Amino acid sequence: MTNPTATTLTLVIERVFPHPPEKLWRALTESALLAQWMMKNDFEPVVGHRFQFHSDPTSDWKYVLDCKVLVVDPPLRLSYIWSPSADGPETVVLLTLTPADGGTHLRMEQSGIPDERGKSWADYSWQNFLGGLERVLAGLQ
Repeated sequence: MTNPTATTLTLVIERVFPHPPEKLWRALTESALLAQWMMKNDFEPVVGHRFQFHSDPTSDWKYVLDCKVLVVDPPLRLSYIWSPSADGPETVVLLTLTPADGGTHLRMEQSGIPDERGKSWADYSWQNFLGGLERVLAGLQ
């Protein structure tokens, strides 16, 4: 668990998607869609629900994130705790959707990152995830 007195870092990534908030909300909260752009999961948009994101077992990159839903405010805000291990750092992901001209502004904030190396890894991962989200949204009716 993260030491509350330790200094931590926050990563913020913002993008505007040419889709309505409800469409983004679906991609953020429907487990099957989430698996297409992020990772396999057993996510449910219910406050208090514990779930896992995990990499494909055949992948060279083996990863499991233990998570817990903190906020579900459709279609505006979604937040969950994200932890790579029982004794690892616990970070909080907050996704905020705001209607914008021609689409939706998505703000992803991940707080509680323990160091610069972790922040760089989180940035790399989120940039890839959000690229996948763009592809899923393009094919979503």
